[in-house]
Amino acid sequence: MLIDGCGLGLRNSFINEIEEYQESIDFLEIVPENLMHMNKKEAKRFESICEKFPVIAHGLSLSLGDVKHLDLKHLKRLRKFLDKYGIEDYSEHLSFTSIDGVQSFELLPLPMTEAMVEGVVDKIKIVEEILERTLVIENPTYYTVLASTMEESEFIAEILKRSGVKLLLDINNVFVNSFNHGFDAEAFIDEINFEKVAYCHIAGHMDYRNDLLVDTHGMPVKEEVWNLMRYVLAKKRVPIMLERDNNIPPLKELMKEYEKMQGIYNGV
Repeated sequence: MLIDGCGLGLRNSFINEIEEYQESIDFLEIVPENLMHMNKKEAKRFESICEKFPVIAHGLSLSLGDVKHLDLKHLKRLRKFLDKYGIEDYSEHLSFTSIDGVQSFELLPLPMTEAMVEGVVDKIKIVEEILERTLVIENPTYYTVLASTMEESEFIAEILKRSGVKLLLDINNVFVNSFNHGFDAEAFIDEINFEKVAYCHIAGHMDYRNDLLVDTHGMPVKEEVWNLMRYVLAKKRVPIMLERDNNIPPLKELMKEYEKMQGIYNGV
């Protein structure tokens, strides 16, 4: 990947201010679905941002688990967008967002089976051919465990091995899943081949009930997640970025959390 250091997820609420922080932010991650229908003024502004920052893309609607359906129209629009702005790195969630082409607009969990591994790997290869880019896949959160024959770490490892893609390791997702499903987060991290990790996400979650955490991206990062980030970085100093999608504070305030992340990153 063409990134290093610490990044921030670019959001519309502060897109007009982001260039003021060119010296502080190492890279930006964008959601292409939020920017593919810009008017001329917005496109010119985004072009300026792409000239000043390394920019990577993180998609929402590829639906890798919907192995029998491929949205060619979306992929062609996506390819055109990425080419136009010179964005080479593209990641997606290892999840369903649609079934047989019918959109749910949610990131739904996959059954962790051999058949799903094969289907996802085949779909990844087709997507990569169309986009002419190597895909990066993200480990998702899940609240219901579907009928599965593999552990999550094995499921992800098999997809990485057979497809050749790399992993976007979402540290908050690991923590949320470990709490909700009763496994050890550090033990899960220990099973990851860090040669396959492209970069990491860190984000906040909500304590919905005493027995349930929800990955909202709408809260400050919890101390337990900062600690898990330290554990990850002690294994390999991979690029890491901060996500905030809900209850987004002013950029000046968000940058304080970014600077905390950067301080931990540089101190490891």
